Amino acid sequence: MAKEPLIELKGVSKAFGNHVILDGIDLTIYRGEALVIIGPSGTGKSTILRLIAGLIPLDGGEIYIKGQRRQGLIDDENKPMRIALVFQQAALFDSLNVDENVGFFLYEHSKLPREKIRQLVDAKLAMVGLQGIADKYPSQLSGGMRKRVSFARALIADPDNPADNPELVLYDEPTAGLDPISSTIIEDLVRRLQGAPGGCETYVMVSHQDSTIRRTADRVIFLYSGKVQWEGTVDEIDHTDNPLVRQFFSASIDGPIRVID
Repeated sequence: MAKEPLIELKGVSKAFGNHVILDGIDLTIYRGEALVIIGPSGTGKSTILRLIAGLIPLDGGEIYIKGQRRQGLIDDENKPMRIALVFQQAALFDSLNVDENVGFFLYEHSKLPREKIRQLVDAKLAMVGLQGIADKYPSQLSGGMRKRVSFARALIADPDNPADNPELVLYDEPTAGLDPISSTIIEDLVRRLQGAPGGCETYVMVSHQDSTIRRTADRVIFLYSGKVQWEGTVDEIDHTDNPLVRQFFSASIDGPIRVID
């Protein structure tokens, strides 16, 4: 049975000033898969997430969402599906409590009563293992807890509007800056949410962390010099002859990846 493409990048290019970040990228994301984008720092991995989310414009190429070509940015179109982005640093509002952070979109844009939104917030917090913290502020939480709050915020949806449920979650370095135990909790959570009611069955993640890549990916692509240089499964990482992949996972300073001091 053919896999259903959710997102298609065709010849996508992006530069910042004279620095070309992406150079004619082709990439298809399929429903139900867990895709992890890897590669050295500064090679455009997070840029791909922001392009998919519709937060920054293309310089060239096309992006198709469920077969429909995106025109402009996310606010310029009738969206064929909701895409949720989890930022690297959680990006919570420090002046708002957890309830207000998680329910922010619904409080601002839905007609649901406040009591109903609070119930939805509590349910999403329970999904990420954070019961009873809705009245706390981000400054009172650990780094791992803040990450999980951002997961709950990405997944919350208006039950009266089925189109509000995210069909794709984009995770930008979800385990960055966390200790190994906290990283494992986040990795397990990402996988658990993929198959859970109220979760999201498809995700794309950017990561540098070896354990996160191996525990959360079905498919891996290696990005370098503006191009997809390698694609494979987690099992193929340790058997590939691709010198870029071998250097990346061995953390060697010798190889084709240019080392910038």
